[in-house]
Amino acid sequence: MARDITTVGVTGLGTMGAGIVEVFARGGLQVVATEVDDAALERGRGVLARSTARAVAKGRLEQAEADALHGRVTFTTDLAGLAGCDLVVEAVPERPGLKHELFRRLDDVVAPGAVLATNTSSLSVTDIAVATAHPERVVGVHFFNPAPVQRLVEVVTTVVTDDEVRDSVRALAERLGKTPVVVGDRAGFIGNALLFGYLGHAVAMLESGRATRDDIDTAARVGLGYPMGPLALLDLIGLDTAEAILTTMYEQGRDRLHAPSPLLTELVAAGHLGRKTGRGFFVYPPPGSGGGDTTAPDAGGPAAGVREVGRVVVVATGDDDSAAAVDDRLGAWVDDLAAVGVDVDRVTVGNSGDGDARLAEADVVLVDVPAGDSGSALVATVTSTLTDGTVVALTGAGADGSLAALAAATGRPAEVVGLQPVTPFASAPLVEVVVGLDTSESTVATARALCERLGRTAVTTRDRAGRLVEALLVPYLCDALRMVQDGYASADDVDTAMRNGCGLPRGPVQALDELGLDVALDAARRLHAETGEPGHAPPPLLTQLVAAGRLGSRTGEGVRRHP
Repeated sequence: MARDITTVGVTGLGTMGAGIVEVFARGGLQVVATEVDDAALERGRGVLARSTARAVAKGRLEQAEADALHGRVTFTTDLAGLAGCDLVVEAVPERPGLKHELFRRLDDVVAPGAVLATNTSSLSVTDIAVATAHPERVVGVHFFNPAPVQRLVEVVTTVVTDDEVRDSVRALAERLGKTPVVVGDRAGFIGNALLFGYLGHAVAMLESGRATRDDIDTAARVGLGYPMGPLALLDLIGLDTAEAILTTMYEQGRDRLHAPSPLLTELVAAGHLGRKTGRGFFVYPPPGSGGGDTTAPDAGGPAAGVREVGRVVVVATGDDDSAAAVDDRLGAWVDDLAAVGVDVDRVTVGNSGDGDARLAEADVVLVDVPAGDSGSALVATVTSTLTDGTVVALTGAGADGSLAALAAATGRPAEVVGLQPVTPFASAPLVEVVVGLDTSESTVATARALCERLGRTAVTTRDRAGRLVEALLVPYLCDALRMVQDGYASADDVDTAMRNGCGLPRGPVQALDELGLDVALDAARRLHAETGEPGHAPPPLLTQLVAAGRLGSRTGEGVRRHP
């Protein structure tokens, strides 16, 4: 049976702690807010006052409601003020020693029936609980920032947490209008484990030279529909905070993909912690100046060397000169090219080895390479009649992951580039410009300029497994499916956590079903084969679902059943 919680305490009044105070006070609870000294107490009071003032200014809170809210909060520097609380939430900095000492002191202050909760985002709740004389009354209550806005609350139980404590905290979260998800005590829980795994992978991609900072963030925002790119989000969170969370995740789970990247560690050591210091992956103006990122964009290709494109020949395979065969595969490209005044010719190429004279007049040749072993023969035939300087842009399933071999078959690898449209989650047309071993800067610049001329956002990536968007997405989806596979969380809880806690447009299980489990499995296998990292191996559940024909939304059944 859930306990009746009417008076709560919050100790630690930074941004998160003050936000939790606001959540409780908005919910009609009496709140005792504590800090270590008067200066910290006044800072916390100020955070609360500014937050409620913004809410009033935006029409989200009436002034009378704000006044009543503040009237329900008592500020003190004396922990003894928490003696009458039914629940006390700790929100002090993420230092184990500090939290252990605080919980030992709280043990001596609060009533025997009071619940003690930690808002830790990554530390072991069990370790904190055993620092007390009554670990059965300790639970994790992880709010997401900003607490008054984000709906998710992770209720984290240990092996000794009393069921009544769990149920009481979950009921309170629901009463406050939050969406609680109950999970066990695992590094990062659901939200941070998935989010920081994804963020850490993005840093590793930057460090390895797969893509530039701006293209990685653009791939996430445009290609996946995320509200922020991963590197900008890391700057907002704080690189020191991210490094600490990833370190904790690695120490507990020993997955090397969760270890902080050397680049992240170096930035932290240099004091470049993100927005709060004015520099992280991006450079920021001084607070209050109203400016944005002051770093010059570092998009993948220089403007110099862009070739003028007046004529494009679009090529597909076929036994006759059928425009329908081209339009079937590349009709969107044909329409967009014609719409911006580019002369477009359609050519189909069979297996005779003979080229087409029209190819010699092209500035760009766009070739749809089918899956299978015939790609090299196709591109060799196409390029046999080209003039020097013609850009050879390869697209289609056969060009995915095999650009090096195809470029070599042309005998002109400097002029070969991949163009892969991104689906199905793109918020706007996005094309990945895939760079081979010998692709020239001029070829890349021309390809990007052509994409932008067509109204398609271009991002440049090296010819690696998963390119850019899939390489960001699929490891995250596999991490989420492992949670379901291991019984740590349900598919619904995983999706709820990422939508309501991290503001993503869809949860990972939903995304997996929409992408196609077979597509994800193929990408995961290619990533694993390329890196050899155990963490990139596809989860057994993914392999089993695909083997059973459960491929996602298009087959009516994937991780979930679909109507």
